Amino acid sequence: MTKREEKKRLRRLLLEQIRAFPPAYCRRADEAIYRHVVSLPAYQTARTICAYVGMDCEINTKPLIERMLADGKRVGVPLCVGKGVMEMREIGGLDELQAGTWGILEPAPEAPLLRPEEIDLGLIPCVSGNEAGQRLGYGGGFYDAYLAKAPFLRVLLCRKAMMTAPIPMEPHDAAMDVVVSEDGAVYCSSRKKGLKKFSVKTF
Repeated sequence: MTKREEKKRLRRLLLEQIRAFPPAYCRRADEAIYRHVVSLPAYQTARTICAYVGMDCEINTKPLIERMLADGKRVGVPLCVGKGVMEMREIGGLDELQAGTWGILEPAPEAPLLRPEEIDLGLIPCVSGNEAGQRLGYGGGFYDAYLAKAPFLRVLLCRKAMMTAPIPMEPHDAAMDVVVSEDGAVYCSSRKKGLKKFSVKTF
């Protein structure tokens, strides 16, 4: 079995488990993840942050996006512009989002572009991850392609019950810098070169 096949199998199994999580657990975990993210020194010093909009069984990031905007930060949200290609577009509020590819909330096509080098910190989604900085995405390759050219700090949001190790990794799979679960934030030493200078607290 190839690594791609292993990831596909693991992704299918984990998504079944995630859909069965009790709503009360997800709510508690997401609230704790919110607190840990806004406590990161890297969050507090960041001027520009990109964040996904959590859908369905994903971590609810809407309160985080609202907090970023209230804190006066520039906020970018992904816009799919082609097969496996996305850009970060700046928003001024959640009301500017609209249903786009696969029903995911996205900025309007005319929203201002945020270049990767303008971004200080990115909140990254996953199906699973672990404290080694490995990430299992949804298989579309959007984030791996985008992160390949992005120098900002990569913060993976992952409920503890979603974590698994090891995750089969291919050369193009992007490693994470920080993993935040309801238990706190863990710094991953797997990627150091080319990082912007931020201090990261380990809980």
